[in-house]
Amino acid sequence: MLLNFLLLITFALLSSVYGHGQLLLPTPRGNKEWYGTCAAGAGCKGPCDSSKANSPYSTGFASISSVQRGQNLTVKWNRLNHPGGFIRIAMTSFENSDDWNSFNNNVVKYTCYETNCGPADPNDNTFGPLAGPGNEVCSTTITIPENLQDGVNTLQWMWYGGGIYYGETDTSFGEYYGCSDMQVTGGPKSETKQEPTFQGGDVMYPNENVCRFWGSSKVGDCSFPNQYPTPKDGDLLSQSLEPCTRGPPLKGTPADFTGLQSAVPQSNDTNRLEIVPEVSLQGTESVNNDSSSNSTDIDTVSIGGFDIAEIDTSSIQIFSTDTPTPIEFLGNPQKMYKDSCSNDVQNQNCN
Repeated sequence: MLLNFLLLITFALLSSVYGHGQLLLPTPRGNKEWYGTCAAGAGCKGPCDSSKANSPYSTGFASISSVQRGQNLTVKWNRLNHPGGFIRIAMTSFENSDDWNSFNNNVVKYTCYETNCGPADPNDNTFGPLAGPGNEVCSTTITIPENLQDGVNTLQWMWYGGGIYYGETDTSFGEYYGCSDMQVTGGPKSETKQEPTFQGGDVMYPNENVCRFWGSSKVGDCSFPNQYPTPKDGDLLSQSLEPCTRGPPLKGTPADFTGLQSAVPQSNDTNRLEIVPEVSLQGTESVNNDSSSNSTDIDTVSIGGFDIAEIDTSSIQIFSTDTPTPIEFLGNPQKMYKDSCSNDVQNQNCN
């Protein structure tokens, strides 16, 4: 017990010293208020770590790098002691770099946070499999879009779906943002905007085109819109609105890339549920004579139009109860409930 407590404290101290998700290269704008990081839960709402007006390029405090359209560019970030989640990279003109919509409409690539990095000790399961601390450098490669104009453009880096908030297993972080300004000159020019790509595979699922994540695979679900923390002296956790969600780690693809939020449990543990935006159920409705609740015998379960053949639907029922046991998912428009005494599942919309 004492050992676990000390490990939790160590994890928290490492987190506070090194910060959390942060763009490393190309050199980010940074900021003074949050010591360089930009966490939605701490009150930094993006889309960049500092505004266009406060960027080093605008203030003249730093020079910027030069790239060409069609050039490969390596983007790096530090793992900073936290596992899981997605990275989204977008590029737009410097003039539009204060505009969330401009980045949302010009996404270049999605990939996994731990695409080529992981914990320092792979055998440390204190916070779950491959979820321990470690500050490796992670990276991915993008191609500078050919539809960018010559001039100063801005790359936005975003981390979302990360896990293990201050040593609490089954918790997720809010979103983190970082931007880097660069001069685009020359290279092949096209008026056609390229479609974003997704590169899956991480330390947990190296041979699958998916990523491990906590909470949500959708941008915006953990941005804490119009919410700000109220820090208290001596209370480190009061500096952020996190954790965003509570629940076990999931595996899936970025919701904004596929148009669906697909997430399946990390293991076959029947106490872990699948969270999806649309579930189509086909079957027959019946009334349970032993209670006032209605039930439906399920013949087919479809998610996003695809039948899930691997699920034995003969034992699944939809039920109503006044005392469901929730798996908290604060940012998603839906919650999934599981009766602790059976395999029945209820899908209930949140307000």
